[in-house]
Amino acid sequence: MPATTLIVTEKHAAKRLDMFIAHHEPHISRSRIQEMIRTGLAVVDGRREKPGYKVKTGETVALDMPEKKVYEVLPELIPLNVVYEDEQFVVLNKPPGLVVHPAPGNYTGTLVNALLYHYGSLPSSGAPGSERERAGIVHRLDKDTSGVMVVARTDQALRALSAQFKDRTVRKKYLALVSGVIKKGSGTIDAAIGRHVKERKKISVHTHKAREAVTLFRVRERFPKATLVEVEIKTGRTHQIRVHMALAGHPVLGDRTYGPAASVKAGGLMIPRQMLHAEALSILHPLTGHPMTFIAPPPRDMAEVVEKFRKAKQP
Repeated sequence: MPATTLIVTEKHAAKRLDMFIAHHEPHISRSRIQEMIRTGLAVVDGRREKPGYKVKTGETVALDMPEKKVYEVLPELIPLNVVYEDEQFVVLNKPPGLVVHPAPGNYTGTLVNALLYHYGSLPSSGAPGSERERAGIVHRLDKDTSGVMVVARTDQALRALSAQFKDRTVRKKYLALVSGVIKKGSGTIDAAIGRHVKERKKISVHTHKAREAVTLFRVRERFPKATLVEVEIKTGRTHQIRVHMALAGHPVLGDRTYGPAASVKAGGLMIPRQMLHAEALSILHPLTGHPMTFIAPPPRDMAEVVEKFRKAKQP
């Protein structure tokens, strides 16, 4: 098994052993880290300690990491809703419930599996050996977020589109149905976010590695207990809209991670999933540089929920 060695610096002295490891290895779950400590796969200067042990400056924490299993990502006949395509790239309207790329727990039934079936080999910016896992992907949407996505079909398109996302020249507009009535017509949420200090699967303002995140919103329609907002993100952080709207006191309806339990049932309605949809995407064509905007209407489940709220406010 490959070994990883971590040296405790003054900055991290007195931290719990499990938290120290979690800080340096954020991809490992807290429960898995504690199991490694208890079973001797994580030791301090060659000795076993408890997860709550306070590490000291200069100590060496050695981790025996299990070999990563290699999974073959195979083409699968999964329907795609194509908004636009040419030889350089394809634009899709991703349905809710579809995971973008393979990862532990989701090595089949993903968007990448579908892309491999419909388009064959696609370029990848991933590490060697992960080409098929990241085929053509230059950005992603959460599993339960629907909407517009662009996928590269050539190396040139991959480089050009990736650069546009990195340089923040891509415009991304979302629709979100959020809890409560937003009184002001528009606003800006400027709050740096990152991996939560304790709940590693969550993103939060309570983090050790905060990264700039800016979200603009504009009210499109108000209902008695909810608001339909148009959202534009200036940064593309994981879960950004969901975290920011919850921070503003208006969590996305149906969000089981960042919203209260009441957010999955509003106005007497059961909300099937987080009501978030990537409505529009504006890019420059990777070959010609011509500006292009692609729009996709919300899927049926979100449209039906919005319509029920709309009818409920009518006298």
